[in-house]
Parts: sequence; C-alpha cells; structure tokens
Amino acid sequence: MSGISLLWRILLSTSIALTVLFGLTGWVVQSYAGRVSEHSLEEEVRTSLQAYEALWSTRAHNLAAISRIISSMSDVRAAFATRDKATIRDTAAQLWSGVSEDAAFLVLEPTGEVITSLGGQSPDLALTKAFMQTAAARFPKQVSGYLTRGRHLYYVVLTPVYVQAAEGQALLNVLLVASDIDDKLAYSLKESTHGSEFAFVSGGRLVASSLPLAAADLTSAPATPGGVRRLLLRGVDYLLLGRPLEDVDSKAAGELYIIRSFEGPSRALMELRRNVTIIWIFAVVAGLAFTYLLARRILEPVKRLDRAVEEVIKQNYDYRVAVETQDELGRLAQTFNAMCDSIRTARDELIRQERISTIGRLSSSIVHDLRNPLAAIYGGAEMLVDAGLSTDQRDRIAVSIYRSSRRIQELLQELTDMSRLKAKRVESCRLVEIIQAARDLTAQSAGLQSVSVAIDIPAHVEVSVDRDRMERVFMNLLHNSFEAMPDGGALRVTCRQDATTVTVQVEDSGPGIPEKAWPTLFQPFASFGKKNGLGLGLALSRQTVLDYAGDLWADREMKAGARFFVRLPSHIHDR
Repeated sequence: MSGISLLWRILLSTSIALTVLFGLTGWVVQSYAGRVSEHSLEEEVRTSLQAYEALWSTRAHNLAAISRIISSMSDVRAAFATRDKATIRDTAAQLWSGVSEDAAFLVLEPTGEVITSLGGQSPDLALTKAFMQTAAARFPKQVSGYLTRGRHLYYVVLTPVYVQAAEGQALLNVLLVASDIDDKLAYSLKESTHGSEFAFVSGGRLVASSLPLAAADLTSAPATPGGVRRLLLRGVDYLLLGRPLEDVDSKAAGELYIIRSFEGPSRALMELRRNVTIIWIFAVVAGLAFTYLLARRILEPVKRLDRAVEEVIKQNYDYRVAVETQDELGRLAQTFNAMCDSIRTARDELIRQERISTIGRLSSSIVHDLRNPLAAIYGGAEMLVDAGLSTDQRDRIAVSIYRSSRRIQELLQELTDMSRLKAKRVESCRLVEIIQAARDLTAQSAGLQSVSVAIDIPAHVEVSVDRDRMERVFMNLLHNSFEAMPDGGALRVTCRQDATTVTVQVEDSGPGIPEKAWPTLFQPFASFGKKNGLGLGLALSRQTVLDYAGDLWADREMKAGARFFVRLPSHIHDR
C-alpha cells in the first residue's frame, strides 16, 4: 500500500472495519434470532403440551364424571341388581342416549365379559381376568389409563358399580367409557393448540397423527437437552416433544408426540437475513461516504502541509501554512511555520559563516601560496642588485624569478576563474590543438619529472567550447598527473567520439587517487596534501565542462594510476 494515498488508506481500512463489524453484527443478530426462534418454538411445543394436558384432563374428567353419575343412580343399581342382561342393556342404552360425548360406553361383568356396548364404534373391549384383577385392586376408586386393542389405542375410564349385600358391598358390574385415539382427535387437538401437530404411537406403530409420517420418523429423531428433539421431514425442520401414555397399571402403553414446524420461523429468519443484508449494505455505503467526506475534511490541513513541504524542498522558506484550528493539526502548522523561520535564520547564518570561512581559507591559501614565489623573486632581485655575479648566476636567478612570477600568475588566474562570471563563448576548436597547447604550457614540468606524454587524438575531432577555458581544464588535469608522478611515469590522452559528444580519457601511471579524496574530489579547497595550489583546480575544471553541457569525472575502479574522463559536445560539420 506504499503507493496509495492516505485518504484511500483510511477508506480501505474503514471499509474493511465496517464490513467486518456489520458482518459480525449481522451474524450475531441472526444467530440470536435463530436461538430465540428455536427457544420460542420449544416454548410453543411445551405450551401445546400444557394445552393438551388441560384439554385431555377436561375430557377425562367429563368421562369420569359421567361414569360416576351413572354408577350412583338408583335406577341403574336396581337394573344391575336384577343381573338380567336385557334389562341392563335397556337401562344403559336409555341413559347413554342423553350423553353427548363421542365415546364408547360398555357394561362389563366383574370378570371382564362385555354385557353391552353403546356409542362410538362399539369396539370389542372385553377385558381379561388378569386386567380386571389389576383394576379391582384400586376399586372402589375409578381407574383410568390408555389401553391398546389391536391397531387401536383407547383412553378408558373404569367405574365399579356396588350394591349393598349381607356381607357388605358387592361388585355388580363395571362401567367402561372408552375414547378412541384417532386422526380426528389429532386434528381437533391441532385446532385447539393453534398449529401444533399431534401424533400417537403405540407398540411401535403410528396410531393417529395430524401429519403424514411414520412411527420410525418420530422414534429416530435425536434427543436434545430439555427433551425437545429435532426432526427433518420432507425438507422441513420440526421440533417434537414426547410424552409417555400410561395404562391403568401406570405402565407405558404408548407415546404422544407434539410437533411444531420450523417453517414459519424459517421464513421469518430469511426475511430477517434479507433485511439485515440490505441494512448492512446501506450502512456500509453510508459509512464509507461519511468517512470519505470526513477524511477529506480532516486531511485538507495535511495536504496544505504537504504542499508547504514541497515549497521548502524548493528552498522557499518564506512559505507559510494557514493556522485555522487549535487542535493537533493546528499546532503542527504552527510548528511547521516556526521550523521554516528557524531554517531560514539558520541558512542565513550558515551563509554568513560560510562566507567568512571562505574568505579566511582563501586568504590563508593565497598568503601561503604567494609567500614562496614572492620570497624567491625578492631574493633574486636582491642578488641582482649586488655586483660581482657571473653570467651563469644571473641566468639562474632570472630563471628562478621567471618561474616564481609564472607561479604567481597561475594562482591569480585560478582566483580570476573562480570569481568571474561564467562566459559562454563558444567556437569550433580542434581538440588535439587544445590538448597540445595545454601540454606545451606544462612541458617544462613534464620534462623535469621525466614523464612521457602520449596524445592520441584524431586531427578531425572538433568541439564547441571556449578555447582558453578548455585549455585551462586540460592544464589542470595534466599538471595534477605530473605532480602525482615526481619520479617519472607515463601519461596518455585518448578520445572516443559518437554522434553528439566526444569523451577524452586522461590516464596516468601514478599512485592513483587516495580513498579519502573521493567524497570531496571535485569540491573547492580540496588539495589533499599538495604543497602548492588553492585546491580549486578540479572544482573549476568540472564547472567549466558543465557550463558547456559536458561533464568531468574520475574512474573509481582504477587500482593503479588515475583516469579522468572529459565529455564535451562535438562540433557537427554542415554537409
């Protein structure tokens, strides 16, 4: 992200943060809504169970009450006491005809044999002797529970009918009221509980159900904490809660399942997920737009500071940043303005100190370099004034005065080159003539030091420069090579030319350039321990070459000797 602006970095980081935040929030909301829906559905299942228990308790109570009333009627007792089956059937039929309950009514012998069966589907509910003995153990109380007969499941209420005998109460008959557990009952329970499904299972078989399913679907559903189980049926999730159905002996006769579909909550969750997604998209877009506007407003002072820094880079230290706030950015702008003032003050002071230092260094160098030649001239002139000198002595003194005055002339020329304006006189010159002229001016030094000079420059090569200034450049290069080889050596000057430039190579066999000299090789006053000179030669020579759109540099890869390159614009002949 190094090439991305600060504004877009803020937007990208904010967009990622908002996306993750709203995504996590939506996930939490949906998870919470799912848990709430499942919990609500579980509560609905449990409420349906409570409603069933209330409804079934009312129904069982009604059946028990009817049986108790019938058993306590004197007419019934009198009819049952006759032990005439026809009389018992007629009396039971007359009484049951006024009862509106959808149930079967049976009169049984104490042994369980059916005397008469009225109402309902008149099922065959003859009870075994063992069953009657189990029920009789709880007489004279009423006995109720679930009873399985074939493929049917019944809820039965047994009411004993006693008469007074000499030895006490005598059991005449048993009244049995049976309510058939069928699909009709399951649907009526569904309507009463507002949508819960009901299923009755007995002996591993589905007895009654308001849903098209099998007993195996119910019994194979995995159990969950709290007794509520999950059921996947035809692609729809259901919650189901089971409850055992007990017979008259409190043993399991079957199981009731209350089932609630996830379809409604699933639609609500889908709607919630869609709404959350829409809100999430809207919130992210709105958040990014708001962040963009706010970030632009916040970053505007930063942009002004960035522009101010560019001005400082251009050395415009008078540029100022407007201070509009008193916050961190405002204080930063104040600090920046104060920094510019400090830089400008420090620069002015540095320039002043540098000028003073330059004047001091220049004065010291001039005094030092002029002292020796002036002393030689003064001493030679003093000796010439004295009489008695031979002709050879006078010639030697004259040569010494000439050399000293020539050295003073060279020093003054360096000062003139440094202080005068950069003249841009340009003329077409033969390169070999410029280099030969520089060699002739330094030939005496070369001869004294036994340095061989080889110039391999084609005669047709021409450059567009100021001849005098360019001669001075090559004189400096040749003179430096001569000074580097006091015990003699070789100096070779060659060139190569292309379409627009000429590159001159000046190479000597001296000791080379010291490593410590490279950082300031072309800077003024860098003499590197030379006994004579102001240390301006290379600096002025390179500036001269630069003035003519060229360049001057040294080859740092040289291990022995020194090699300098001078690149100059070549003169193109008109054809």
